[in-house]
Amino acid sequence: MTSSPAPSPLSRDEIERYARHLVLPEIGGPGQQRLAQARILLVGAGGLGSPAALYLAAAGVGTLGLADDDHVSLSNLQRQILHGTADVGRPKLDSAADAIHRLNPHVRVEPHALRLDAENGPAIVGRYDLVIDGSDNFATRYALAALCEAAERPLVSAAVQRFSGSLTVLTPFRTDADGRPCPRYGDLFPSPPPEGMVPTCAEAGILGVVTGILGTLAAAEAIKLVTGAGTPLVGRLLLVDTLRMRFEEIRYRRPATAERS
Repeated sequence: MTSSPAPSPLSRDEIERYARHLVLPEIGGPGQQRLAQARILLVGAGGLGSPAALYLAAAGVGTLGLADDDHVSLSNLQRQILHGTADVGRPKLDSAADAIHRLNPHVRVEPHALRLDAENGPAIVGRYDLVIDGSDNFATRYALAALCEAAERPLVSAAVQRFSGSLTVLTPFRTDADGRPCPRYGDLFPSPPPEGMVPTCAEAGILGVVTGILGTLAAAEAIKLVTGAGTPLVGRLLLVDTLRMRFEEIRYRRPATAERS
């Protein structure tokens, strides 16, 4: 994490706005001030990024970086709740910033009109305290995992397909309670599937609320990481099946042969 100046006292408006956080012992005034100082990067302002951005803005995260190079289309509106009908054709970064500022004018939005990759990523990722991956392709997911590991930034990684989704938190630059290195993205998914094997949302479809559920859970993990509340999903993969409405957990770790690397 980057060092930050001493937090400023919350204003009267902020005290009223975040009153329900302030009475939570796990967050309280110190946690709310940490949220106000936090810098979180969301990769993707679409189905997953929309609810994550809105809930992080509502929670009082001081700076939200948004990385997206797409424009709003009518087919997005079934799930991408940052955008509205009047935004069709606009850059997603513009409509997202408008929605966030309507919700909470205390939040600063930093737009990055690009598709994050190994070349442009290092200069961006290191500017933030943590990253939420709401991308829709394996190339970006693997690149972002490597970027966050190199920059020593926690990564909240979410994915969805049809009626289901998954979520985990990656901190491979840290050790667990037993002193073992925390797992990498490659320990969970050693290699990307062959191109064309996993259909896109456009090909397979997606229940709109699935992105809402997973994006909101991703925001919850980010808030926990910032405030220190609870236990993040490090070494645990949360699986959500909305057809059967089941939540399951898979534990994973770094292989012993890789712990020394």
